[in-house]
Amino acid sequence: MLFICCLSGNKLSGSGVGTRVSADQYAADTIALQSVVENVYKNVDLKPMIIAPGGFYDSDWFKEYINKTIKFVDVVTHHIYNLGPGVDENLVEKILDPSVLEGESETFSGLQNIIKSSPTSAIAWLGMASKYDMKTYCRQALIGGNYGLLNTTNFEPNPDYYSALLWHRLMGRNVLSTSFNGTEKIRSYTHCAKQSKGITLLLINLDNSTTVEAKLEFNSTMTLRHKHWSHTWHHNHKIHKTTIIKLPKAIYARLRREEYHLTAKDGNLQSQTILLNGNVLSVNSSEIIPPLRPLHVISAKPIMVPPLSIVFVRMPGVIVPACKVQP
Repeated sequence: MLFICCLSGNKLSGSGVGTRVSADQYAADTIALQSVVENVYKNVDLKPMIIAPGGFYDSDWFKEYINKTIKFVDVVTHHIYNLGPGVDENLVEKILDPSVLEGESETFSGLQNIIKSSPTSAIAWLGMASKYDMKTYCRQALIGGNYGLLNTTNFEPNPDYYSALLWHRLMGRNVLSTSFNGTEKIRSYTHCAKQSKGITLLLINLDNSTTVEAKLEFNSTMTLRHKHWSHTWHHNHKIHKTTIIKLPKAIYARLRREEYHLTAKDGNLQSQTILLNGNVLSVNSSEIIPPLRPLHVISAKPIMVPPLSIVFVRMPGVIVPACKVQP
């Protein structure tokens, strides 16, 4: 598939950043661009796609733009900056606040409604919200700014390079509906496993003091159940909770699973050093990425999710109908 990469400015939708372009003018420019593409590639069957607008979401602006480019834009894109700039002094607090993370769902839902109510055949190119028909997430950027995957000084991977790499290797394209009840501090996501049988579960613990032990079971309605004990260290007591991750019908086999536990060195979320299963991840003298080796755990054992950690769990023994045929 070919993609056209022409950007007439950056973040010009809505109120813009520094300046803006009206939805009417942006639509006219998009139509003109589509005409150029058609002319240049008139003898080519597979033509580049028109992807726009690449800016902040504004409901009125996007509605007008989409309605005026029904036949001319293939993919609708939107920038996500719900955590603010990378230099925000309150960035860590925002990342650990579930309400901030949930707030972006209103944007996803709004854009989904605009596209569905329009005759356009375009899809929304966004992330985190497959349940709102968003198809793709693109990480910005490889290097540069305050959120690059590589260090701008020595070009070595920043910590989130490794979490992105594990996501790329373990999480397939099919997304399974997942809900977590009991605590807002646990974020849960489930995909069909990539290039292998089974599923991959991702658990993110936003709590800085509570460890979750998650035991996976299937109840009579074929729902994957999380029964866990929460250990709150500074209160020195245990609280029993039960939460549920709802998944399609599956066969839970007593096999071994793979676990990848990511934590920051010394629990410092702003550390440049990240640990995988307790081992420091860093490139070697030849600048080669280290092997990302999992822990092999008996499936019947609970999953330990330490405070401020990310845990990928690949479970080849969980056979889900939606994962039998991968796109």
